[in-house]
Formats: sequence, structure tokens, C-alpha cells
Amino acid sequence: MALSKTNRLRSRHDFNAVYRKGRRRKSQYLTLVVRQRLPAASSHDDELNPLATVAIAPEPTRVGISISQKVSKRAVVRNRIKRWLRVAARVLLPRFPTGWDMIVIVHPEATQCDYRQFLQELEQLLIKAEVCDGH
Repeated sequence: MALSKTNRLRSRHDFNAVYRKGRRRKSQYLTLVVRQRLPAASSHDDELNPLATVAIAPEPTRVGISISQKVSKRAVVRNRIKRWLRVAARVLLPRFPTGWDMIVIVHPEATQCDYRQFLQELEQLLIKAEVCDGH
């Protein structure tokens, strides 16, 4: 099952913002780039009206996966790795704090991994990047 639409990082603009301003953490098979989003600023009209109280809902954490043809020329292999990473991200999603954008970059050596290794490595990268705690 896939990530929900609110938890997907999809636009090129968002990917570029994470690449440009994010923190990188590497492991043997994956690289994680994370960036915390700032809450949306209130509009000027709300500042003029003291009775207008708008509760800003926390923005969901979004995850994107980047896998190139250097990993494998076969789309079947790349798609299997993406599916495993989506499932791993969905399993770990309740532990993520809100308001983060993350990109998981897959290394060519990842073709030898299975789902458990991806789950373990993604969890360790999130702890190293200080996105979630190790408990």
C-alpha cells in the first residue's frame, strides 16, 4: 500500500528546496536528505482583526524517493526497491514529527538488500538526522 497523498513529496520545486537547504546523512545503501518546513505565516488581514483566530494545523511530514538508472537498468528492480521504501516509510511515519520533508536516495549497492535492511537503515538514518529519537 502506498503513502497517502498528504505524505508524498511530489513537485520538482519541493524536491529542489530539500536538496538545496536540507541536511544529508549517508549509510551503506541509502542517503537521507531532510529539511524542516516552517509553519505558514499568517496573512496581513488576520493581523488587523484581533477577533480572527486561526489555528494553524501542523503540516504533515512528506517523503520522496529518488532512484536512478545507475541502481539498475531494469525498471522492475527499481520499482521493487521503491515499493519497499514506501512501505518502510509508512511503517515509520507515526514516529516522525510533523512538518518535515525527506528524500531517500538509493545507492547502486541497494539491489542486494531486502525489505528488513531498508527498514533498519532508514530508521538509523532518521535517528542520525535527529528527525526522530531512538526510542
